Amino acid sequence: MEGASGMAEAEAELEAKLRGKTLQVYWHLLKAGGGRSFGVREVQRAVGFKSPSVALHHLEKLRELGLLSKTSTGEYVVAREVKVGFLKFFMKVGRFRFPRCLLYAVFTTSLLASYVTLYPQTLSLHNLMALVFGLSASAILWYETFKALRESPL
Repeated sequence: MEGASGMAEAEAELEAKLRGKTLQVYWHLLKAGGGRSFGVREVQRAVGFKSPSVALHHLEKLRELGLLSKTSTGEYVVAREVKVGFLKFFMKVGRFRFPRCLLYAVFTTSLLASYVTLYPQTLSLHNLMALVFGLSASAILWYETFKALRESPL
C-alpha cells in the first residue's frame, strides 16, 4: 500500500511542477519527439520564447525532474514520458498524438452513419430513440475532442 501512495504523491508533485511554460516545452518535445535531440535555440523558436535563456531554464527544469536527459553535445532528449495533467487525455499512435475521445467520437459517428444508411428510417419510436442517442453521444464526444485540442499548450 505504501508503494502505491508514494507513487501517487510523486505523481502529484510532478504534476505540480510540470505546468505553464515548462509543460508547453515538454508538450512540444513530446509532439516533435521520436527520440531526437533538441537544441536550446530550436526549442526557443518553436515555443516562441524571446530569449534562449528562458528555453534553457525550462529544459533544465525538465531535466531535473528526470523527464529529459542531456547529450554530450548539449542537446536534450526526452528520457521519460509521463501522463500527468492534460497529458492523460492524449494518446500516441506512431508519431501522432491526439485526444482519446477522438477514437470514441469517430466510432460513434461511424455507427450512427451506418445506422442511418443501412436501416430504413421510418421515424418510429425505435428510430427516433436510436437517432437521439447516437446524435447526442457523437456531439458530446466531438465537443470533448475539440475541447482537449483547444486546451493543449501548442
